[in-house]
Amino acid sequence: MIARSWLFAPGDNPRLLEKAFEVGADQVILDLEDGVAAGNKEVARRGIAERLRTASAWVRVNRAGSEECARDLDVVGAFAKGIRMAKVESAEEVRWVADRAPRVPIVCGIESARGLFAAREVARVERVENLSLGGADLTAELRCGDGPMELLHARSTLVMASAEAGIDPPIDRVYMDLRDHAGLAAEAEHSSRLGFGGKSAVHPRQLEAINAAFGPDEASVAWAREVLEAARRAAGGPAQLEDGSFVDAPVYQRAAELLALAGVEPSSVDSVEP
Repeated sequence: MIARSWLFAPGDNPRLLEKAFEVGADQVILDLEDGVAAGNKEVARRGIAERLRTASAWVRVNRAGSEECARDLDVVGAFAKGIRMAKVESAEEVRWVADRAPRVPIVCGIESARGLFAAREVARVERVENLSLGGADLTAELRCGDGPMELLHARSTLVMASAEAGIDPPIDRVYMDLRDHAGLAAEAEHSSRLGFGGKSAVHPRQLEAINAAFGPDEASVAWAREVLEAARRAAGGPAQLEDGSFVDAPVYQRAAELLALAGVEPSSVDSVEP
């Protein structure tokens, strides 16, 4: 199932390493990169390694090719649910990490113009499951605002690269104003409509809005049920909804994904497909 919310927790904060798993995030990311001061990296590695004994989480490592990243992967790479890479700018960087963390899935943070241009190649690397938009570094480099129009091209680039590579939809950036709940909800809704599958967060209070924006509403669930029921009635023949629209394989697949995301068991339609 596509994860809606990805919550960061700094690896050098024992309290947050515990709390992050109790607040409703679909995925937890234990951070060794920007969320940890340079002098605390080793403490964070030990804390994350200990936490991974009893919890399943992704780990954001330092920049690929660095000594810090090599050390990150040596200590936690074999135990992480997946590796979240930061500031990815080439497929070679991803392979460098993949070689040091065999069989572990990877999310690639795209945070620069060079990264955007390389997004197609990055998305095609084996074991890459998602691309992720990094907003602060990208807007600083581009000297642009951070509104929906300013980042429209960047977001659409990641959506297209992900779809072309056949991987899960991308993950949207962190919304940094923790007080602006309306702004967070609006940005999450915008990204969801563009084709993103989820959004990163740095505080538990952001999770409700994110989960709501990327989860199907009642109307979407009702539509998905109608699609699968129409396919069941058609029994392999042409399926049609009451409004006259036809159900082909992509429509059926989308309906099945929506029901899975909503946690609905479509017991009456099972696996019938047009």
